[in-house]
Amino acid sequence: MAKVTIDENACVGCGLCVNNCPHCFEMADNGVAKVIGSECGCNLHEVASQCPVNAIIVED
Repeated sequence: MAKVTIDENACVGCGLCVNNCPHCFEMADNGVAKVIGSECGCNLHEVASQCPVNAIIVED
């Protein structure tokens, strides 16, 4: 199972991760994304590669 984290200092709150994988990510009250799960069936590496500021870290 992959471990997914968000670098909150790098996240700009664009919401691409939430749009691409709403079962794993959501927007927090502070305007940045947060991880809510990692077993969702999404390709987390692909979602991470789409982050414009590389704030999503996926460790296998």
